Amino acid sequence: MHELSVTESILEIALRSAVGSDAIRVTRINITIGDLSSFVDDSIRFYWDLISQGTLCEGASLQLMRIPAQLVCLDCGASYTMAGELIPCPSCLSSRVNIAGGNGFRVDSIDVDVAP
Repeated sequence: MHELSVTESILEIALRSAVGSDAIRVTRINITIGDLSSFVDDSIRFYWDLISQGTLCEGASLQLMRIPAQLVCLDCGASYTMAGELIPCPSCLSSRVNIAGGNGFRVDSIDVDVAP
């Protein structure tokens, strides 16, 4: 259910950007989602179709790009990408790691049509 509030935030950001650009329509929104976030792409798209109706964003496509988790070993300092399941540090096999990226969510860009 937290996808609804995130999708509402996306809509708010897009509408604010569109109004600030004198746009007549939002055509696409590019979003980056970390693999460690708990957001479900299909749920975001579902809510988007519902809440964007009747706004400048109606019909705009959501381009959701997933990025992998970035981890840093607390023992040897090695940085590595987590592909799939959590694995120990490939350099020293320690399981003491910090998440350095891949758990966030951001709107990267918004494409709009403006009046001629």
